[in-house]
Formats: sequence, C-alpha cells, structure tokens
Amino acid sequence: MKTIVICSGGLDSVSLAQKVSFENTLTGLVSFDYGQKHRKELDFAARCAERLNVRHHVIDLTSVGRHLTGSALTDDLDVPDGHYAEETMKVTVVPNRNAIMLTVAFGIAAAQRADAVATAVHGGDHFIYPDCRPEFINAFDMMQKHALDGYARARLYAPYVHVPKSEIVKDGARYQTPFEDTWSCYKGGDLHCGRCATCVERREAFHLAGIDDPTDYEDPDYWTLAVAAAKTTAGA
Repeated sequence: MKTIVICSGGLDSVSLAQKVSFENTLTGLVSFDYGQKHRKELDFAARCAERLNVRHHVIDLTSVGRHLTGSALTDDLDVPDGHYAEETMKVTVVPNRNAIMLTVAFGIAAAQRADAVATAVHGGDHFIYPDCRPEFINAFDMMQKHALDGYARARLYAPYVHVPKSEIVKDGARYQTPFEDTWSCYKGGDLHCGRCATCVERREAFHLAGIDDPTDYEDPDYWTLAVAAAKTTAGA
C-alpha cells in the first residue's frame, strides 16, 4: 500500500513513518508550516525523510495560519504549562488544523496515485482536539471517498486513533524510531521545556510504556506534578 505520512517531526508522526516504512510502501512525508512557534519541528521531519530515503513535501500555509487566530501555537500568547486534561490547554487549539492538513495531503495523494494518507492522531488527543477524534477520522475518510470518486482511491490510515501515547512509544520502539531525533515541545526552545502539555504527555508516555526517555528537558521532573494536579482536578 503506497502511503504518504503527515509528519510534523514529533514523536507520534515520526514513529508512524517508521511503522509505515516497515509495513507498507512509504512514498513520502508531508509537513506544514502554518506559522507555528515551534517551527523547528520541521527540521526533524526533514531528517526523518532523509533517514527513510523518501521525498519531503513542506507545504507553506503561513498565509492561512495568520487567519486561524486565538491559538498559543501561532499568536502572541504564552503556551501554558500543565497537563492536557486542564481547561487552560484549549488555548493550544488551532482551528480546523487537521482538517486543513488532511485535505491538502489527500490532494497530493490523489495526484501521486497513493493508496493512503496516514496521520498519527491518538487517543490522548480526544479531550482537547476535536479533529483528532474517531468520529472526525471516520467522517473525513468518507468525505474523501466522495471528493475523489471516479478519480482516485485513497484511504485515511490512523492506526493510533484509539490508543494512548504510551502505546505509540511502544510501537516506535518496535520499529526502531530514533526518539531523540523527534521534537514535541510547543515552546520551540533549545531543549524540550518539560512543562508544556506536549512535553508532559511525552514524558508520561515513556514512563507508562516502561521505556527510557532519551529526551533532554529543561525541567525533567515537572511532569509528575502536572499529572498529579490533573488527577486531582479530574477527581474533584
């Protein structure tokens, strides 16, 4: 199955690219520059493409991103510290981001006669990001069947949509993902901050998977406090 992977350069999407390269025919990676503060993630996606010897498409969506206002990932807003379970994390939502990216990726897949577009959305994203939920994935897959009817056939492959990030870590280890060569942090500093939600989730996932985390964090222990606070809030 010829597959294009949407790859941000993060742990999830790089692990997915590794998985596809072992199980199917990986034909390319698609990344998006939408004006994100952590644009350095694209460098990690490029290295993934080079390592797997496939073409890397970087799509410039900065003009679109300027209109998707209100997110701490693109606007002059502080990226909050803490766990994704906290209400404050909704400020990291970029409106319709996955829907926009998937639409472009499916256009590329159709033009290249690929069989599938793969995305690394996972179960841990459901609470905060509506365009990561199974209902969205199923609806989008059906929509694309109608959109490309009679021209091309490409399915949406989302193997992690029902599992937590810890399962992606296990899968990544199984397929030899170089975790140290992935970027998750939303703050885009020299090191992973260890405090933003995606850093907390990353650190927690390695812990739950029982796999050593090779990531250097500015604050490597904060995640335990964030997880404890989220559990307290959930039990309140």
